[in-house]
Amino acid sequence: MSRSPLRPGSAEAAPPAEASSDAALTHGLKQRHLSMIALGGVIGAGLFVGSGAGIAAAGPSIVVAYTLSGLLVMLVMRMLGEMSAAYPSSGSFSAHAERAIGPWAGFTAGWAFWVLLCTAVGLEGIGAAKIVSGWLPGTPEWAWVALFMVVFCAVNLAAVRNFGEFEFWFAALKVGAIVLFLVLGVLAIAGVLPGTDAPGASNLSDFLPGGAEGLVIGLLASIFAYGGLETVTIAAAESENPVRGVASAVRTAMWRIALFYIGSMAVVVTLVPWDSPDVVEKGPYVATLDHLGIPGAGQLMNVVVLVALLSAMNANIYGASRIAYSLVGRGQGPKALGRVSGGVPRIAVAASSVFGFGCVLLSYWRPDDVFSWLLNMIGAVILVVWIFIAVAQLRLRRRLEREAPERIVVRMWAFPALTWVALAGMATVFVLMAREPDTRVQLYSTGGMTLFLAAVGYARQRRRAKG
Repeated sequence: MSRSPLRPGSAEAAPPAEASSDAALTHGLKQRHLSMIALGGVIGAGLFVGSGAGIAAAGPSIVVAYTLSGLLVMLVMRMLGEMSAAYPSSGSFSAHAERAIGPWAGFTAGWAFWVLLCTAVGLEGIGAAKIVSGWLPGTPEWAWVALFMVVFCAVNLAAVRNFGEFEFWFAALKVGAIVLFLVLGVLAIAGVLPGTDAPGASNLSDFLPGGAEGLVIGLLASIFAYGGLETVTIAAAESENPVRGVASAVRTAMWRIALFYIGSMAVVVTLVPWDSPDVVEKGPYVATLDHLGIPGAGQLMNVVVLVALLSAMNANIYGASRIAYSLVGRGQGPKALGRVSGGVPRIAVAASSVFGFGCVLLSYWRPDDVFSWLLNMIGAVILVVWIFIAVAQLRLRRRLEREAPERIVVRMWAFPALTWVALAGMATVFVLMAREPDTRVQLYSTGGMTLFLAAVGYARQRRRAKG
């Protein structure tokens, strides 16, 4: 690879295909959109819904699990922020992996993440349909999945500012709900919330009920709850000021993770017995509010969970379409996906929605096990993406320091030591997944898909090198 200086507009600073591709996108996202997308991206369905299983396995030690995984995520986001501020691109980590490692790496990371997002759209649609069907018994879940898919496919086919407005208000509601939950929880713990008594440490006495194995299960559950933070670096390419937007979002990641994830887990396990069946059946947030006896609060939180799922659907269709669009712009996919109309890659949006519409049929044919089947298919993809991010950052940081230090607006802490620490942490998670029967199938299916994509990407790279 060329080692010429990184001048603005040079091939190394931004490959011509990527530059021309991104230029076709509009810059319709305002700073308020990007800030709220970054904030709301932390509060996803994994936190509201998936954390219950982690609490049931790990008990109060779930706080330790979320702290450990949160530290890993903060390192990953800092690495990604450093590269995205230096090279804003709708391809985000895929473009960075291609620039740092080679076209096969960009191909593998990009299409693996595309599969993850497209599958997640279906998962979130099914989860949202279950909530609405619970409110309206007798209505088929598949019909609700179809309705949600039509709405959010249409939103993403329109101008990007429509996506930004939807996510702004979705995120505002989620942020408001979690802040109110934390305030009520702290008041209850302090014993000053009317009608409640301070629980003290009574629910924390059995801190590690499942032993080391329970903590491991909680750790794995918490890892995947953090997925979605990467969307802000994809959206930054269509913002008014990509570099400032990415820098701001990444720099505030630490307090957001500490407050929303670790803080809320601490509130839940302090107020509600970890082995209460409601924690899994209703979800930890609804269970906590019902435990406090606040009239209607549990059902109100169900509305917030529904909004979180719909927000994730909207964001994942957006992210998948932009990843596909960027891959095509770099010669890594079918050219049709790169066509832009009205500043939006509409064919890429439609293609990224196909799997979600397929879940309408899956919900009709296999309503009982479709959710677990889809989850097993994509379980460990996010870790694969994080590994590509870390390796790309190791290589790009040295090159930037040597050739264009002014591009380093966001700096990875204690480089390269903490990058290696993060890689060691990811390797440890893979080992833990291989030890657990429930996560082993996710590891193997993800590993098979990654090896297949890497082989295809490498073969394409060799063919292009031969001319």
